[in-house]
Amino acid sequence: MAQSYKKNSITLPGAVAMGTGVMIGAGIFALTGQIAELAGPLFPLSFVVGAIVTAFSAYSYIKMSNAYPSAGGIAMILEKAYGPTTVAAGASLLMALSMVINESLVARTFGTYTLRAFGGDADSILVPVLGVGLIVFAYLVNASGTRSVGLLSIVMAVLKVGGIALFGVSALWASGLSFEATGGDAGATGFVASVALSILAFKGFTTITNSGAEVTNPHRNVGRAIILSIAICVVVYLLVAFAVGSSLPLDRIVAAKDYALAEAAQPALGQTGFYLTVALALVATASGLIASVFAVSRMLAMLTDMKMIPHSHFGMPGTIKDHTLVYTVVIAGFLTVFFDLSRIASLGAFFYLVMDMIIHFGVFRHLREEIGARGWVLLTAISLDAVVLAAFATMKWQTDPLIVVIGLIGMALVFLFVRVFLARNPVREGAHDDH
Repeated sequence: MAQSYKKNSITLPGAVAMGTGVMIGAGIFALTGQIAELAGPLFPLSFVVGAIVTAFSAYSYIKMSNAYPSAGGIAMILEKAYGPTTVAAGASLLMALSMVINESLVARTFGTYTLRAFGGDADSILVPVLGVGLIVFAYLVNASGTRSVGLLSIVMAVLKVGGIALFGVSALWASGLSFEATGGDAGATGFVASVALSILAFKGFTTITNSGAEVTNPHRNVGRAIILSIAICVVVYLLVAFAVGSSLPLDRIVAAKDYALAEAAQPALGQTGFYLTVALALVATASGLIASVFAVSRMLAMLTDMKMIPHSHFGMPGTIKDHTLVYTVVIAGFLTVFFDLSRIASLGAFFYLVMDMIIHFGVFRHLREEIGARGWVLLTAISLDAVVLAAFATMKWQTDPLIVVIGLIGMALVFLFVRVFLARNPVREGAHDDH
């Protein structure tokens, strides 16, 4: 595996572009309306609070990446904290699954925005069909070996960030800087619950952690790239949130929650603005999905290499990475067909927040002295995650209890699966420190 990773192949701008490229994909196009539904008129603030929680979260990843830049990223952090155990393997799989869930979120968003361009219905059967089509396309791009890394990802990231920022500024200007999304009150629990989705809009920074070994001067640049990409996204997300809020009243944002940006573009920027926003959404989702499929298949291959998850090639030719690429797109396709955007986002939030808490706890318990991390920052990160997760689960239990049950069963199955596998195939500790 190691030979497929090139040291010093990703520059600092390239790493920032990769982080923002993954973050500014579905995050902003799919989640703005859903966040508004939970947070009410305060939804732009939800992004700010989400960024603060993410900043505390990023501390563990930055400290670990500075000390041990690795292509294993999150799997490496968990393995160093817990050893080759059920906890490390289970939490790594949760991370991989939350990334796959995010891919299905991106795919459905692509389908929804494509249909809006042709006046189609967001509930149409064509949404998952188009979504699966995009997943297959992302698979073909990755399988052909053309990587959306380096120059291409920088160009795409500049296009996305520039285009979305331009949308935000133009919509704000057209509306005369008035905020229309007033009325309604979601309450404190609703607001805190909305932060779970805001965090999802930022979690793409972990892609940089997973590419630690390839970043130039990784002991300094991985941390810098994470901080810069989160900072860029805060500005872009706030611009967009205020632009949407200045173009549409709250009830319209919630009604059009799956395609809120396209809906906001029409009154603010006219028909041309609407089509440009849809085009931007399609570019952002397609490029984000290609990058994400590459990252997840690599993470699963790394876990297989570390002997922490089983591997079956089901008679397929090729390498482990070719097989994990197929598993990634099959799971993402399944979720795209059977779950709507709201449920996909909820599932992603549950998996990611639980995995995040396991990482902080592991670093706090076993590694903080070794990497010079401050205990109070790690404990704050755990506490913030726990508060947000509790509020989100409470809200979902009231509105959609089935997704809470699916989330709990899903997590239990993941840990049970790796527990049985590791009991039958124990890993020698330290057997793969070269990764």
